[in-house]
Amino acid sequence: MINNTLKKLHTVTENLPGQLFAALIVGAVQVFAFAPFALWWTVYPSFIGLFLLLQQVQKTTQRYFLVSFTFSLSMFIATIHWVYVSMDQFGGMPAAVSVFLIVLLCAYLALFPTLALWASTRFLHFSNTKRYLLIIPVFWLISDWLRGYVLTGFPWAYLGYSHADTPLVGFAPVLGVQGITLAIMIICGALTLIIQKQKILLNVLLICTILLGGYILQQQKYTQLQPQVMVSLVQGNIDQNEKWQRDQLYPSLFKYLDLSETGLDDQSELIIWPESAIAALELDMQRFLEPLSAELSGKNKSLITGIVGYDPATEDYHNTIIMLGKLPQGHEYSLKGDNRYQKHQLLPIGEFVPFEEYLRPLAPYFNLPMSSFQRGAEIQPNLHNEQADLASALCYEIAFPELLRKNIAEKTGFILTLSNDAWFGDSIGPEQHLEIARMRAIEFARPVLRSTNNGVTAIFDSSGNEVGRLPVNTAAVLSKNVQPAFGQTPYQRYGTTPLYLYCLLILTGMFFYHRKRKKPAG
Repeated sequence: MINNTLKKLHTVTENLPGQLFAALIVGAVQVFAFAPFALWWTVYPSFIGLFLLLQQVQKTTQRYFLVSFTFSLSMFIATIHWVYVSMDQFGGMPAAVSVFLIVLLCAYLALFPTLALWASTRFLHFSNTKRYLLIIPVFWLISDWLRGYVLTGFPWAYLGYSHADTPLVGFAPVLGVQGITLAIMIICGALTLIIQKQKILLNVLLICTILLGGYILQQQKYTQLQPQVMVSLVQGNIDQNEKWQRDQLYPSLFKYLDLSETGLDDQSELIIWPESAIAALELDMQRFLEPLSAELSGKNKSLITGIVGYDPATEDYHNTIIMLGKLPQGHEYSLKGDNRYQKHQLLPIGEFVPFEEYLRPLAPYFNLPMSSFQRGAEIQPNLHNEQADLASALCYEIAFPELLRKNIAEKTGFILTLSNDAWFGDSIGPEQHLEIARMRAIEFARPVLRSTNNGVTAIFDSSGNEVGRLPVNTAAVLSKNVQPAFGQTPYQRYGTTPLYLYCLLILTGMFFYHRKRKKPAG
């Protein structure tokens, strides 16, 4: 049956239009592997279909690049098309322009995996076994690293995020999310070889070894749980069109205070508001913040909230997190206090505008609120609470595990991430964002506390299990007892260094093998 299906597909994809159409389909399928669909297994027919398709294309022609690019472009359009929502609903741009910009962004991102696939064909002396099991996985990792770094990086939709509920997730605390990506790519290559009846036993054993290794690692414990802390995450559900209007500031604050009273009645120890919950300059809010901090301290409570920081000396604005209320001695709240975090990894256009003197006049989209921030330091102290310290990641930053890794210490108890995904409406974007946050809990074996304006507000424990979440587009409070965790995972200690060494080893072996094959006899 499989052979008959392959023969029919081969007939359909004998010419370029058929190949491009097939590439569009198998590329778009990948979106179903990620949240909210969570059909992780769709990654495998997607890549197997691509590998079989590329075997019909001459490796020495531009057609190989074109088919690979079509696959990658389709993959990104299907996965991150939700960025369009912010342009359409809040950017004030014509629909045609917004669509063009999304396609342009996806075309740029598609260049990275396309070059990885194309480069894997340049080594003509390598067998399919070496190509699928060694070369393509390594080049794919390298392309992902470049995509997450070049032009500030866009490390979204790494394949590993789709496998948080499979045995492969055991590799995350050891090698990070990209360790899972590597395992996925090797399995895709092995399955392709099995379908083609090449070294079946070897490939079956390889797949079983990877799955067993992931399962064994999944059973390990890397951190030690500490006494539980009562945490209340407040989801204000403030209308995005009203949030930054001056006359809506205090109605929004009163709403957050009213919701927080539920937590106070429940004797909550730590209350968390989302990113920019206080939509004003911290400097201008001292008559509100200082009395609130004193009141919370008297009730033995602490509050974390997002706000806009401003330094009059440098005239710099920062996307900031501050702590109020009952805090350790020496870390109490003040305008100049150190118990704060300033966002480092800014979102292009949303938080800073490259070439702003040229772009800002073009459209309202380039003048969104909060689009003139300066970066905070790459490494900053944890937020200090009496129960446990918290490592912070503001919104988009949670997608940068290496940045977070540099800010997590052995005695960091929680990972805190504040966000405002209201920019992306009811799209699939917020669910993907939550999926990324969950992976950080698994990589670092620490609870993740995620507070958002309108969803998805949620808590994950140190194993990445969901403790609770709030319905989207609802004003509510999520109160749970959560155990902080101390210690270090191998990934926290070594980062991606083992993967770098693995790639270097494979590339070095490829170089000498290729050189040996090209060397004339005698």
